[in-house]
Amino acid sequence: MIAPFVVIGILIACTILACSYRAMIGPGTFNRIVAANVIATKAIVLLVVAGFIFERPQFVDIAIMYAVISFIGTLIIAKYAERGEVCSP
Repeated sequence: MIAPFVVIGILIACTILACSYRAMIGPGTFNRIVAANVIATKAIVLLVVAGFIFERPQFVDIAIMYAVISFIGTLIIAKYAERGEVCSP
């Protein structure tokens, strides 16, 4: 029963590596930001799958907090990349 989830976890980890290539060598700044956001989303899913594999429901709480932090961080970085400042006076 756990074997399919282990395979899914390995596939998600491989796609995270593929996205990290785009994040490092992306053609533009916004492509790199999106790639970093995709990596964070895949890491959230990987946390939930790992929580199911290890029978730890606390991993879901950690994944939710990581999702919130990732979303806010992506918004801040995108705003900084667009305007050159985070808070306008």
